[in-house]
Amino acid sequence: MKKLSIFIPLILGSLVGLLLMNSFDFYKELIKPPLAPPNWLFPIMWSILYLLMGVSYYLVNKDYSNTIVRQVYYLQLFFNLLWPIIFFIFEQLGLSSLWIIVLDILIIIMIYMFKQINKKASYLQIPYLLWTIFATYLNVSIFILNL
Repeated sequence: MKKLSIFIPLILGSLVGLLLMNSFDFYKELIKPPLAPPNWLFPIMWSILYLLMGVSYYLVNKDYSNTIVRQVYYLQLFFNLLWPIIFFIFEQLGLSSLWIIVLDILIIIMIYMFKQINKKASYLQIPYLLWTIFATYLNVSIFILNL
């Protein structure tokens, strides 16, 4: 059952991706900041990051089961999965900006907690944090540019 934890973020992320399939016209019309990547890069990056997230959680969870660590992990995953719905489907640029900042904080907390248990697991989360900080830059910039 614990090995299934590797695929949970990938499966849930894929489901959210399917839900968003018809919501990208909104994004195409927005004024975007410099450094905005091409649209095709997002699903590739998120697939890699969800896989790393799952492997990382598996490494932490396989020998150590702490309720608080588990809660932080699933809370950040919840924030992660709901962010694109807020941004793309509900088109709430301000709320999604605040939401992703909370996600950044939760990821930092998660990495810190993972490091106490398994350093490799915490290192696997660093690309996720960096990409989410970049996504925060995009989200906040898009919000400001499209007021």
